[in-house]
Amino acid sequence: MKIPKLRWVIAFLLCLSTMINYLDRQAIGVVSVEIRREFSLTEQDYSYILSFFFLAYAIMYAGSGYIIDRLGTRRGFAVFISGWSIAQLLHGFAIGKWSLGSYRFLLGLSEPGAWPAAAKAVSEWFPASQRALAMGIFNAGTSLGSSLAPITVALITRHYGWRNAFVFTGLIGLAWLAAWLFLYQPPHLNRWLRADEYARLKPQLPPPEEARPAAAERVHWKTLIRERACWTLILTRFFTDPVIYFVIFWLPEYLRKERAFNLAEVGKYSWVPFAFGGIGYVLGGWISGRLIDAGWPLPRARKLVMAMGAAVMPIAILAPLVPTAALAIAATCSITFGHGLWTANLQTIPTDVFRGPEIGTVTGFSGMGGAVGGMLASLGTGYVVMHFTYAPIFLLAGLMHPLSAVLTYTLLPDRCFAKRA
Repeated sequence: MKIPKLRWVIAFLLCLSTMINYLDRQAIGVVSVEIRREFSLTEQDYSYILSFFFLAYAIMYAGSGYIIDRLGTRRGFAVFISGWSIAQLLHGFAIGKWSLGSYRFLLGLSEPGAWPAAAKAVSEWFPASQRALAMGIFNAGTSLGSSLAPITVALITRHYGWRNAFVFTGLIGLAWLAAWLFLYQPPHLNRWLRADEYARLKPQLPPPEEARPAAAERVHWKTLIRERACWTLILTRFFTDPVIYFVIFWLPEYLRKERAFNLAEVGKYSWVPFAFGGIGYVLGGWISGRLIDAGWPLPRARKLVMAMGAAVMPIAILAPLVPTAALAIAATCSITFGHGLWTANLQTIPTDVFRGPEIGTVTGFSGMGGAVGGMLASLGTGYVVMHFTYAPIFLLAGLMHPLSAVLTYTLLPDRCFAKRA
């Protein structure tokens, strides 16, 4: 039995992995009020618990790409999703601030592996003109998971308690693992891929040896981190990733504190911005692919769509200033939509610039930059909202992408794409 258009089945499977990833990480934001009440935590305590996650996320993001390159896409992804699913299950057995913080730390150690694994899978299965779309589909899972989290977690919490919400979401990851091990191998080894489809794809894909696990001496991470493209990606994600983390972890808190939402209303309405984010991810990948097919140079296509995403972000500054919750949510949609356009292309750049054995490592380093930024931003957010208002946070959220677009155009010239473009 062969599966037609298998690469798109793989893209859908990758989308489901990020859906689970974000469903797991965002569950705590949906029930933060219940957890804080049960464990007598302040908003500052909550920000510390989130920072445990980001600290581990930053540490392992730097190493996860190297591990993926060493183990290969199939085994590496299996290791990481097993780890984060078990960590998610453990949240349901927390007994206080420190145990909950420890389980967040374990979750943070495991979840980063999804991104370098997906980047390698996309590079193994998709030609250049389709890579951003495939990464957009993968990243759309973040919006799908973020949309489902308020509904799913709120519903389970209302009927069975917040602890069972963590147990249920953890079990979903283990079910995905079985499907991954069943379906995934690189094209030249995959028993489900039709021969005629492989014959069409083969000339546009990296050579099969780039899909093999990399020997230690082949991945010179000290050399990679000194390359202009690598540290530019690290810096860019340091400034822009915290913006989407703010929406993921703090939007439910904002709606409950500033807009007087209850848990049921959070579940009913807070998914809307993430639906717009999903549209942004897919649309951002599709637009750059169409531009490339129309004859645009690859780097210019990527950067144009990133600039389009950055241009929408300042609307977010209005969120705490508008009179109604509906308008605040609409302004927040600009964050998720703009970030979707931006990220579908930014996270594709490692596959454009670096060779197969280097993609996971570079993706990991750039994600580490985003995690460090997210950790610092989370600590700052906790302090600001406890002592002031959310207005300064939304102001920064609206400005980070435009500033980073200037950095990208300045520090990442088109010649950096020569290796793979």
